[in-house]
Amino acid sequence: MAARRKRKKSKTKRISFKRSSLRSTRRKKKRQSSRLGPSLIRILKILAVACIFVSVVACILVGIVVGFSFLERYVKKTSVVSEQTIRLELVDVPAWVNSQLKEKVYVAARGDGNDLSLVQQNIEREVVWLDEVTVQTTHDVLRIEGRWRKPVGLIKSGMSRFYVDAEQVVLDFVEMPRLPIVEITGLSPRRKTPPLGKVREGDDLAAAITILDRLDRMDKSDTPDKPLLYEIDRIDISNFNGRKNSKRPHIVLYAKDDTEIIWGAEVGFWQQHLESTDEQKLAKLYSYYKENGTLSGDAKYINLCDPQDDIPLPIDKY
Repeated sequence: MAARRKRKKSKTKRISFKRSSLRSTRRKKKRQSSRLGPSLIRILKILAVACIFVSVVACILVGIVVGFSFLERYVKKTSVVSEQTIRLELVDVPAWVNSQLKEKVYVAARGDGNDLSLVQQNIEREVVWLDEVTVQTTHDVLRIEGRWRKPVGLIKSGMSRFYVDAEQVVLDFVEMPRLPIVEITGLSPRRKTPPLGKVREGDDLAAAITILDRLDRMDKSDTPDKPLLYEIDRIDISNFNGRKNSKRPHIVLYAKDDTEIIWGAEVGFWQQHLESTDEQKLAKLYSYYKENGTLSGDAKYINLCDPQDDIPLPIDKY
């Protein structure tokens, strides 16, 4: 019996010892895990903060690089514009060319830096007033030269207005107080207005421009101090070639006070209608202008067509 009790006790002790050792092992693991948890969290937090910091720094660096690249482009562009503003020079500009037309050239020339070919192309594309453009550079000046298109006629189409030069090239409207530009009326509506810089076709327009060109030449030779063209308001070609009424004058000019100046057939066709020659018509008109000092007055109209008259005889308005 005593031996059995001893065995039971020893067995009980061994079981209790195993339980206690198992409990202690579990306690150690819990302690280790409890110690490891906060440390791991702290490490993860530090790593997260470090990642965020690195990302922020990277973004800042990228922003600085991008900002400097844009700033560099801006500085380059600004320096080119300011430099060209000083260095651009227009050569052989006619007296009638105003500041607005010059500014058109300057703006077009600034658009493509210092590349001469691009500057020339830009001016030719954007400034229809200047033809045969050449661009040259010296050590300190960018020289721009070309043939300026001088407007001779004004055409109104609806709400729009534009000019034509002696070659019938269409020019955009700019106020030109230094030039005696005559309005051309009665153009055939069949012809559509082309884009700026293109030719506006039409025999009627060509006939009007030819007469205006003749008057301009007479002004330069006979009346340079007081050009007759300043007294012409418009030229009407609505009956060109008698397309409305063969018995009515084909071309009529009007002075500022609406005095009619009957020209007749287009230049070069006077003999077909038994009219005065074109030279006689010009001589009659300028003789009357010099004698009276003006085209305005009491006359209802001035007839240049009759070949029997050396000097036109104005018909009284009243």
